[in-house]
Amino acid sequence: MAQPDSKKIFFENLSGAGKAIAVLTSGGDAQGMNAAVRAVVRMGLYVGAKVYFIHEGYQGMVDGGDNIKEASWESVSSMLQIGGTVIGSARCKEFRAHEGRLKAAHNLVQRGITNLCVIGGDGSLTGANLFREEWSGLLTELVEQGAIEEESVQKYSALHIVGMVGSIDNDFCGTDMTIGTDSALHRIIEVVDAIMTTAQSHQRTFVLEVMGRHCGYLALVSALACGADWVLIPEMPPEDGWEDKMCQKLSATRSRGTRLNIIIVAEGAIDRHGKPITSSLVKDLVVKNLGFDTRVTILGHVQRGGTPSAFDRILASRMGVEAVLALLETTANTPACVVSLSGNQSVRLPLMECVQMTQAVQKAMDEKRFEDAVKLRGRSFQNNLRTYKLLAHRKPESDLPVSNFNVAVLNVGAPAAGMNAAVRSAVRVGISQGHKMFAVSDGFEGFSKGQIKEVKWADVGGWTGQGGSLLGTKRTLPAKHVEKIAEQMKKHNISALLVIGGFEALESLLQLYDARQSFEEFCIPMCILPATISNNVPGTDLSIGADTALNAIVETCDRIKQSASGTKRRVFIIETMGGYCGYLASVGGLASGADAVYIYEEPFDIRDLQANVEHLTEKMKTSIQRGLVLRNENSNDNYTTDFIYQLYSEEGKGVFDCRKNVLGHMQQGGAPSPFDRNFGTKISAKAMQWVTNKLQETFRQGRVFANTEDTCCLLGMRRRALVFQPVVQLKDETDFVHRIPKEQWWLKLRPLMKILAKYKTSYDVSDSGILEHVVGSRPKELDAAVAM
Repeated sequence: MAQPDSKKIFFENLSGAGKAIAVLTSGGDAQGMNAAVRAVVRMGLYVGAKVYFIHEGYQGMVDGGDNIKEASWESVSSMLQIGGTVIGSARCKEFRAHEGRLKAAHNLVQRGITNLCVIGGDGSLTGANLFREEWSGLLTELVEQGAIEEESVQKYSALHIVGMVGSIDNDFCGTDMTIGTDSALHRIIEVVDAIMTTAQSHQRTFVLEVMGRHCGYLALVSALACGADWVLIPEMPPEDGWEDKMCQKLSATRSRGTRLNIIIVAEGAIDRHGKPITSSLVKDLVVKNLGFDTRVTILGHVQRGGTPSAFDRILASRMGVEAVLALLETTANTPACVVSLSGNQSVRLPLMECVQMTQAVQKAMDEKRFEDAVKLRGRSFQNNLRTYKLLAHRKPESDLPVSNFNVAVLNVGAPAAGMNAAVRSAVRVGISQGHKMFAVSDGFEGFSKGQIKEVKWADVGGWTGQGGSLLGTKRTLPAKHVEKIAEQMKKHNISALLVIGGFEALESLLQLYDARQSFEEFCIPMCILPATISNNVPGTDLSIGADTALNAIVETCDRIKQSASGTKRRVFIIETMGGYCGYLASVGGLASGADAVYIYEEPFDIRDLQANVEHLTEKMKTSIQRGLVLRNENSNDNYTTDFIYQLYSEEGKGVFDCRKNVLGHMQQGGAPSPFDRNFGTKISAKAMQWVTNKLQETFRQGRVFANTEDTCCLLGMRRRALVFQPVVQLKDETDFVHRIPKEQWWLKLRPLMKILAKYKTSYDVSDSGILEHVVGSRPKELDAAVAM
């Protein structure tokens, strides 16, 4: 894809020559820290800087010696998939004292290090900022002691600091997601899914305690992701009398035929008077009041362990590169900043503003200003809490509004993990708003045959964690059956339509929009939720199901690479799905450390293939033992997976051997990831609120009549906002022949992948973050806090 001339090419504008960057991890470990370290090292070396590891966090900086080592390209190989932090992390009392910081400054000056990349929580980042503020004074002291020369004060006059937040709790304000949070959610959801099967067998209640001493994010989001019956978090303690309300809720759930209950408790959960609510207290309450067979599971440090998820690897890799860019662009007057993602956009935020807001949350909780604490946590947290309450707590029939509107929900296209979570959310939000909800089986084909039935609140219980499509889905477009579908819509008095699916869903709504001229039945509000593993729907950066497929690819690539450990040098050629869209191959390649990725959007020829083979051959002659090459299934008609395998096998003779794998439909199966469950749940809730508003706007003279463009929309994530876009306006953005958008944001990640694989390439920095302020840094539309 051609890049506009106004965009800067990295090599020509920013150089790290003569600079020294040190990277350290501090505080508690988090999955994905290694991916961030790897990205900092490789990007730093790419721009010509010297890069150093500081082992054991601030303790290593104070102790010096072998704790501060120069990093090489090979020293970060094979660490992308490892959990924790391979350079070590430690709490350091010495660094809190002035004397300790003086030692640390001496150790850095000796090596010419004036750029620090700190990966840790708010304590680690606060310490780094204090160190920066004291820097010139510390150097003056060292000169007075005779430890360094006078000219060193001039040469190393300013210390530049960039932070990345590594914390599984997601407790740092100003950032949508911290490194490690998504992986911790994976661990929790794996346990919850496993527990649900045994709980169902014995009709048990399980109380799960998750981490979060001061932040309830993990508890809240995992409750949303598994459809827990009750959740207890420190930011929003339950009202007095919660014990009876909880027991009534559990009893009501059982009376509707459910065989299990799940209660999730954050380790820092408290009541309105500040008294701790422990998992054992909750268990005793349930046993005493209801007599249910109840068990407690405390997850503990399992949540910190294991391999990082695809999301965390990509987040950490993007942030690592962004941190190096930020360090190269800093001046003596630039405040220390934190790099992060807002929605899908890189941002830089003043470090101390974030720290102060994080501390303000704790202060609000200490002062029992719980509403303020929730607000200070940010829109993402508020939206999660609002959505959880809406979906978990059913209002009595007498309290529900009566709308007299019938809303139909259906799945279209290939199955995608997270579809069922979206359907559940739509049904329950619709019922809460007074609508009658109808489920259509087998897409538009089923619609034409009258496979439509009303669904109630309890009918979608337990759907969140189910993979595939429980409603059934087909690729059939409505044009063939438009008359029969119109008949069925009239018969069931359908007033609005929610379509959850991929590219076929877009084509379907375009056909129904055109059919409005002939059939008044289609003059109703219609909305698409993009759900496809290929992530090829125009109008959105992300689709429901793509994250689950990425995790399947990354997990398989990890296993395949591991299969070659201890053998001679080997290259794996792996084919991914995606049609003509290279999203899965490209982003999967970035997350699994691929050496090359072949996609349709970036044409390649035999010379490119030859250059890739030569590049791999050079790398294999050093200490690197394994290579990984990904190919999108439709990247080229002639350069097939077999052709590339045979070419690499022939050209690599004597240096490496080859194996090939076609991943196939395993990318489409499995339980949805926490991201897909929550993304599906939240955008579906937002879509139903839009449907309700449109129904009220278009209800005239006893019926709904909606024939304008803005009543037939796709709800998509665009950079930092969730946006409703009329489908007719998306036509110009779409390549209908190849079923892909004409412009795709993730193509900007490809140079990043090449840099991390040691290719010389141009890197476009026009999209890198600019320094913003924490307050008001989020656009108004980001109500659904898309990043989770």
